[in-house]
Amino acid sequence: MNRLSPIRLAAIGCGGRSRAYLGLAAQAPEQFQVVAGADPNAHRVEQIRQLSDNPDFRSFQDDTALLAEPKLADVMVIGTQDAYHVTPCLAALKKGYDVLLEKPIAPSPEEVRFLQREAIGLGRRVMVCHVLRYTPFYEKVKELVVSGRIGELVSVHMTEGVQPWHYAHSYVRGHWSVRETSSPMILAKCCHDLDLLSWFVDRPCLRVSSFGGRRFFVPERRPEGAPDRCTKGCPVGDQCPYNALRYLNQHRHWLQQVMDGAQEADEPDIRRWLETSPWGRCVYACDNNVVDRQVLSLEFEAGINATFTMTAFDKGRNLELFGTEGVIRGGDVFRSQMGCDLIVEPHHGGPSEQVVVEEPGGGYDGHMGGDGGLVNQLYHEMREVSPEDMKSSLDRSVESHTMAFAADRARLEGRVVDLSEFQV
Repeated sequence: MNRLSPIRLAAIGCGGRSRAYLGLAAQAPEQFQVVAGADPNAHRVEQIRQLSDNPDFRSFQDDTALLAEPKLADVMVIGTQDAYHVTPCLAALKKGYDVLLEKPIAPSPEEVRFLQREAIGLGRRVMVCHVLRYTPFYEKVKELVVSGRIGELVSVHMTEGVQPWHYAHSYVRGHWSVRETSSPMILAKCCHDLDLLSWFVDRPCLRVSSFGGRRFFVPERRPEGAPDRCTKGCPVGDQCPYNALRYLNQHRHWLQQVMDGAQEADEPDIRRWLETSPWGRCVYACDNNVVDRQVLSLEFEAGINATFTMTAFDKGRNLELFGTEGVIRGGDVFRSQMGCDLIVEPHHGGPSEQVVVEEPGGGYDGHMGGDGGLVNQLYHEMREVSPEDMKSSLDRSVESHTMAFAADRARLEGRVVDLSEFQV
């Protein structure tokens, strides 16, 4: 790549994640130029074209058509669904592209390891979209751990509340509702969290146990007389927090992720869409089979241990890091109840320090500034950093993905799983 010219970006899969990254990249024309996009849905490609502000932008129907062309860009963004990451990523690497790969890398450990070997063999860079690493909040947590403010790290507790509507939207009605066609829930939703945990501990994970299941969004809880679709007139629709007709008002912003033309659609348009869309189904009459809560217990090298809880029935992420000389606590609970992001107790029983972390705008949709942080880092890592030193490289992400696969196996088989089982 010419160091004086912007990095050229193309995308395979032009959904919400690709739009977020390429939209931010287009706002920095001195660093990036968005040149092409491929997706079977022409409307999504058109959205990328409009974001690009590039009159020479090229549109393609699919990845095969784009990759049949001579190399068009420096970096390929892979924003397809989970089960279709490896094929376009490998084809792009063989074509000479470096890759920005949406997480998770792949839905199986075999595919993850295969892609890792291929990237190494081809000498290409693959940066995984673990956007939370690039948020000011988690960067501050990492800084505090590395600084030794709480001594040696000995244990960690982290939680993620997916939020009930989000869970219903994405994991009951949505793309990640069926494990066999997407990914295990602990990977699809929580590889961010396990990546952070691996980053904080900075030692290999050795063993994992896990418990969880699906209890609430099941046919047995379907209200008497409730139809298969909320649009057919549910007798308890007014009281049901998951009524799909709520997409017409307080939850309308969720439609932008799944309904083409949602921003311009009027109420009759949305009602018609809900009559046939998966997002119009009763949440107790879907084909979902992923867990709605899961607890992990993890053992790391040097005797460091950790627990992680994912639940559909809370909102936000929280953490506690325990050291030999102090404790760090923080997250959404502290923001809402105490007006600070973190509480640091550098000496057990001593005075505590409240920390407020300034974050850029964007809220949840911007992942606490992580989307912008990742795009900024993309320029740096594709220009200057050696592949082995990348902050969220494919190699670094394999560790936390393996933790997720081990947790899924531990839950299903009811045993403690040694991560060495996944070595190849």
